Amino acid sequence: MKGRTEVAIWAAVSLAIVYLSWKTIKPLVTPLFFGVLLAYIVYPLYLRLRRRFSPQESAAILTGTMVGLGAAFLAFLTLISLKLVNEFYTNVRDVLLWLSSLQFSDTLQTFFDQIRAQIVPTLADYVSSFTVSVPGYLLQLVVFLFVFYYALVYGETVRGFLLSLVPQNQAPLLMEILDRTDKTLDALVRAWLLLNVAKGFLMTIGYVIFGVGDIYTAIIAGLLTFLFSFVPLLEGWMLWVAGAIYLYMKGSLLGALGISIYGAVLVSPLPDYTIRPMLVAKDAELDETLVFVGMLGGTWAFGLKGLLLGPVILSIALVLLKEWKKRTSNGGALN
Repeated sequence: MKGRTEVAIWAAVSLAIVYLSWKTIKPLVTPLFFGVLLAYIVYPLYLRLRRRFSPQESAAILTGTMVGLGAAFLAFLTLISLKLVNEFYTNVRDVLLWLSSLQFSDTLQTFFDQIRAQIVPTLADYVSSFTVSVPGYLLQLVVFLFVFYYALVYGETVRGFLLSLVPQNQAPLLMEILDRTDKTLDALVRAWLLLNVAKGFLMTIGYVIFGVGDIYTAIIAGLLTFLFSFVPLLEGWMLWVAGAIYLYMKGSLLGALGISIYGAVLVSPLPDYTIRPMLVAKDAELDETLVFVGMLGGTWAFGLKGLLLGPVILSIALVLLKEWKKRTSNGGALN
């Protein structure tokens, strides 16, 4: 009886600690996830640097390089964003003025007047809320950098520690799970990067072909397409839609229709649901339907993280199902 009581107490304490630990790290799950992910992506480069420098120096070099490139890119993106926001506000204002000039009923006219009167305060509130959130973003950035650095330095140690926690007879299964995770992640990252680069290039070409602005505008559109393609729901369709609206307002209906078809077929959303699952399935040796369901369901369940987590979780589930089938077919049991 005493032994059962002790077990129950330890179980309750353990569950409480696990719950409190989750509550502690929950606000920082996103920077933790992407810190580990980026460390995984650059790990081959880290191994090369480690031939000449210590682990700490190699990780510090990569972290410092990333900070420098990120700061330069952020400054560049800020300048672009200011221009885009100004143009966006001007276009919205012109559209609202045009709508107000049309002959509508009194109810519709009042509705459009109210929208025009509220759009400036709404944008101001959005900018204000973003400004208030800046300290939180900076904190997440610091966590991201620390996780990235220590994931590089202690990645092998953590892997060895996890293996040491598993009973000897279960080590092959854990190794298979880790190998499957590594293979799936590698395929996802490679397909993600290659496809997004291709989409950015194609968007630039599309802007040039259909005459949406000058060459500078086309290059910026390609760059933003590459960036937005990392964010579910945004993707690259925003840029070809903006180009179509621009051409329509310029009086080019055929041009607007042309860039819409071009963008939908070659940029987004068609490639996201056809080419990307095919690339991942081929490299990870998985079924295309499994990859597609993992990407879609993972994004729905976990947000941006789910785009990678979904296929990885399903691939691990597949490994476990195969292991269960093998053991039950041999008349044994999972132990």
